[in-house]
Amino acid sequence: MAVTSLLLSFTAGIGLGTFYFGGLWLTVRRLPTARNPALLSLGSFFGRLVLVLACFYFVMDGHWQRLMVCMLGFLGMRSILVRLWGPDRGKLKATSE
Repeated sequence: MAVTSLLLSFTAGIGLGTFYFGGLWLTVRRLPTARNPALLSLGSFFGRLVLVLACFYFVMDGHWQRLMVCMLGFLGMRSILVRLWGPDRGKLKATSE
């Protein structure tokens, strides 16, 4: 397994994570003003899921190592975006007291 293909798989995972969780963030922000929030939620979920799973399949190309490295990039991007866009922990503590 070439290191180059693993780096490309990791980069693809970062891109897929940005797409998936960025789309989730946009969907959640649009929910309060949506005419049909259930349809928006389900449509967004299945659209993002189908695209990401298809991309995982193509990145994998029959090599489970590429899939694992791609998943690492995907989940790493999730962690980064949760820290960037997640709730401010200081505000949550002040509100709950």
